Amino acid sequence: MDALIDLVNTIFWGYILIYGLLAVGVYFTFRLRLIQILHFPEMLRSVLRADATDKSGITPFQALCTSLASRVGTGNIAGVAVALTLGGPGAIFWMWVVAALGMATAFAESTLAQLYKVKDEQGRYRGGPAFYIARGLKAPWAGGVFSVCLILSFGLVFNAVQANSIADAMHGAFEIPKLWTGLAVAALSGVIIFGGIAAIARTAELVVPFMALAYVALALYALVTHLGAVPAMLGHIVGSAFGIEPAAGGVSGAVAAAMLNGVKRGLFSNEAGMGSAPNIAAVATPDPHHPVSQGFVQSLGVFIDTIVICTATALLILLSGVELGTVTGTQLTQAALEAHVGGLGRYFVAIAIFFFAFTSIIGNYSYAENALVFLGHGHVSGVVILRLGVLAMVVWGAIQSVATVFNLADASMGLMASINLVAIVLLSGTVVRLAQDYLAKRKSGVEPLFIASEMSDLPPGVDGEIWKRKR
Repeated sequence: MDALIDLVNTIFWGYILIYGLLAVGVYFTFRLRLIQILHFPEMLRSVLRADATDKSGITPFQALCTSLASRVGTGNIAGVAVALTLGGPGAIFWMWVVAALGMATAFAESTLAQLYKVKDEQGRYRGGPAFYIARGLKAPWAGGVFSVCLILSFGLVFNAVQANSIADAMHGAFEIPKLWTGLAVAALSGVIIFGGIAAIARTAELVVPFMALAYVALALYALVTHLGAVPAMLGHIVGSAFGIEPAAGGVSGAVAAAMLNGVKRGLFSNEAGMGSAPNIAAVATPDPHHPVSQGFVQSLGVFIDTIVICTATALLILLSGVELGTVTGTQLTQAALEAHVGGLGRYFVAIAIFFFAFTSIIGNYSYAENALVFLGHGHVSGVVILRLGVLAMVVWGAIQSVATVFNLADASMGLMASINLVAIVLLSGTVVRLAQDYLAKRKSGVEPLFIASEMSDLPPGVDGEIWKRKR
């Protein structure tokens, strides 16, 4: 069984998804005419506005913070360190490249999630890839497979992995028994997730900016205190990325290692194209009232996750003087921080892991709840069972090795990501049409409002009641 799972993961993550995610990112970047670069200010405008008249969804800023809660996890601390160890400083350059491409992919999938969203029995917005696959492509069976894979991977197993990271960090820094950590994290998570999507959004809105700003502030401190070394460091990153500098194993081998590890870590960290973030993008009330505005918001999420947070980790490590290859993963980031701030570094890493991983747990759960609604089990008993399952996995993950189950979750996520990539490419014409409509209205000085009945060339499946003219 383990051999079969490993084979599936090798196919998915060694070939299909690495090249597929990159290809789709390039495709949308050019088809949308560099929208993520030329219209970057629109991302900031979309995230800072909020429609107070529509109570069916969360605010764009809450949606951004909740998606970042899931995106920004232990991979931003340990994953970047691994990429640097295996690929050298050049890996960071390729992380930047893949993030720039991924911003276009995130724009596309979140725009579609907004377009095809629905209201549940309580009048709350629901949506995501399963919904645009079922309603836009008329393939509800594929939406069902996607939803099951999302619940298994993001809802259950990945939350066990995050709990495991928290327990390891707390035990290493403060010698707290792992079981006690698991129980505490489960209790804290339970308080939030039993409050539903709205409570998760409010928590993310408070915690995510705090944790991100604190982490970036430390990186800026390292930057300022080592300002003279910055030009050489940037040159080292670019030189290593293109093999300009001499490297062991030959130039071509060094470039390949930098590219492979940078691309992998970038894709895994920002989740663009995976089909996860669109689940919370659909829940937002966009302002302006147009699907594209939430596409811009989630594109900004990729930028913050990789260009900002992952780069902060890279700066801390590369400016620390710690030699790459002596240690890796969390230990490398920890050693780098100790070089910058002394013994406090070890505790800072533990606290950062706690916040990054804990917010990932509640963010991941929000995705799983949307998938459960699509499967028709969004009633009280179904949601309660899912929540209890998540909390049980948190406790279990804190005290157990999760390697085998994690491999299974990787395979599950690989399948859901593959389904999502096919779907957004097939629906790419709709994304382009919506983007053209939004930008044309913005250029003419008109508020970009989307009215479904006025765009007759859209495929069926859009809820006309949601996307009607507001009075």
